[in-house]
Amino acid sequence: MTHYRQILVQMSDDIATITLNRPDKKNALSFLMMDELIDAAKSIKKQRHLRAVILEGAGADFCSGLDLADLNNPKNMAFAAYQLIKPTPSKFQQVCLIWRSLPVPVIAVIDGVCVGGGLQLALGADIRMASDQARFSVLEAKWGLVADMGITQTAADVRRDHVAKLAMTAQMIDAEAALAAGIVTQISDDPKAHAKSLIKDIKARSPDAVLAAKRVMYADRRLDYLALYQEKLWQIRLMLGKNRKLAIKKAKDDSVSFIKRQFR
Repeated sequence: MTHYRQILVQMSDDIATITLNRPDKKNALSFLMMDELIDAAKSIKKQRHLRAVILEGAGADFCSGLDLADLNNPKNMAFAAYQLIKPTPSKFQQVCLIWRSLPVPVIAVIDGVCVGGGLQLALGADIRMASDQARFSVLEAKWGLVADMGITQTAADVRRDHVAKLAMTAQMIDAEAALAAGIVTQISDDPKAHAKSLIKDIKARSPDAVLAAKRVMYADRRLDYLALYQEKLWQIRLMLGKNRKLAIKKAKDDSVSFIKRQFR
């Protein structure tokens, strides 16, 4: 297995555990981490002996979303812009969508913050086990942006009204609210232990039957490239709009007011 700098990949008992390993940054998604996650997923896809994947964050948090310092670095801005305008899925979308293509179940183990891109990454997993300390938010709205990391695909089975509420408010919700919305599969005092217990049950079944179950469950969820492009198109509009700049100011000064809606 490749040695990575910002994630850890451990193999044990036919289970691959992928750990976002930037605890000092609340496991924020840097460009390097996204590349490493995609590479690890592609590698796992080829290993027929594996039966399941656990996706977790190091330390107290799952993931605080995109690393804004990395995103705003001048050397990355041109690349990020290209990802938004190219017709195929962006790197930001790929890192969340690739888990659905794996031939084994992917279980996200969530503690602490799971917001923005971190929430979209978790939604890419098949099952989400959360601690009662987990907190969730579609944080993009706070910055005048829209979730654009494949959420049109990964949140398709979550209650639409709940997703709309989160996407419009950037409200932070607890694990119980996330469970009610369908964002979380189960709440546990020890979500990783519960994930391993579930994997034990899965491993008692034919690996081909498990694969078939996953493929059938997503048979009506084939990637909608037009919807993915709509995510990117609206993000471009928002980034170029005046209210985006006002949203950044309002995050620090609540007295800031937005101008009238610019788009239809």
